[in-house]
Amino acid sequence: MKRHLIRYKTKPERADENERLVKAVFQELREKSPDGVRYMTWRSDDGTFIHMVETKTEAHADIITGLAAFEAFQSGIRDPLIERPQREEMTVVGHYRMLDQ
Repeated sequence: MKRHLIRYKTKPERADENERLVKAVFQELREKSPDGVRYMTWRSDDGTFIHMVETKTEAHADIITGLAAFEAFQSGIRDPLIERPQREEMTVVGHYRMLDQ
């Protein structure tokens, strides 16, 4: 299982649009209901977005990036950013009621 954290900051005037594009990705995921992937996004008041992506295997890594809504999100992401996306592979140290295992 791989877990990645992606963090970036949008321009204040573009944060709502970014949120709309992210929500469209979640809508498409709900409609297609693919196995092997879990995804969560947070937004702070300053326009920082944090995405947590978990994939069961390497074969599942392209599920989100293959969505039409994700392609729309990606095409609109560069201009509204103050800070470029930083992606890191993460390891769970501990959790309380956050992850199904």
